[in-house]
Amino acid sequence: MLDDFMTRATLAGVGVAFAAAPLGCFVVWRRMAYFGDATAHAAILGVALSLALEMSIFAGTMAVALVMALTVTLLAGRGYAMDTLLGVLAHSALAFGLVAVSFISGVRIDLMAYLFGDILAVSRTDLMVIWGGAALVVALILWRWSALLTSTLNEELAYASGLNPRREQLILTVSLAIVVAVAIKVVGVLLIAALLIIPAAAARGLARTPEAMAVISGGIGTISAVAGLQGAYVFDTPAGPSIVCVAAILFAVLNLVGWRSTSGA
Repeated sequence: MLDDFMTRATLAGVGVAFAAAPLGCFVVWRRMAYFGDATAHAAILGVALSLALEMSIFAGTMAVALVMALTVTLLAGRGYAMDTLLGVLAHSALAFGLVAVSFISGVRIDLMAYLFGDILAVSRTDLMVIWGGAALVVALILWRWSALLTSTLNEELAYASGLNPRREQLILTVSLAIVVAVAIKVVGVLLIAALLIIPAAAARGLARTPEAMAVISGGIGTISAVAGLQGAYVFDTPAGPSIVCVAAILFAVLNLVGWRSTSGA
């Protein structure tokens, strides 16, 4: 079954959707959209590092994404405006990564594959990495679900409950770095943030509880991956952007339906 490239691509898309769903909910709740974007942009620098040192792309992108996320977390508490800091770091990391890639000799690099994904070229090894990363992220979120929710709702309440909000932030940061590393093959660094945010935002109006929102966003992400791949196959369009387009259409439709039902009430 795994000999078929479309089967491998579908499994890869579903794996990333499962990893991004619960994390995307926290990104939406905490208004960390730009934070996720900055971490994703830094991944291209990790690609350059991996190729230069002849190491795993997954390891390099995760290391750089983690460093970027930790740097933002540390500098944000020292008087820098968050949006300005993220803007500087995100675009600087992307630019330095693209320049660094151009200096690597003897290696043919398809930048478009890293920028917009190359899900149709996913191998069995890539599938193992994607599903292993997805399982790790889901396990981390489930382990700290209550603590993460409490820290997201109110930091003072978290402290009163004996929790450390900075530790919970670190867990989210590590999870985000893992998702960026596993998703780069599927949608590329420029669209990872969209796969995190759009399904969670679409699920927000349908869910009555945080747990339901995480489950629904996973479903929307899965539908987006499967339908986007089928659309790319039929219409010969780029697979990664097609997945994000389906997610955006679902977001628009669900919000339109919700708006009409609210207006009718």
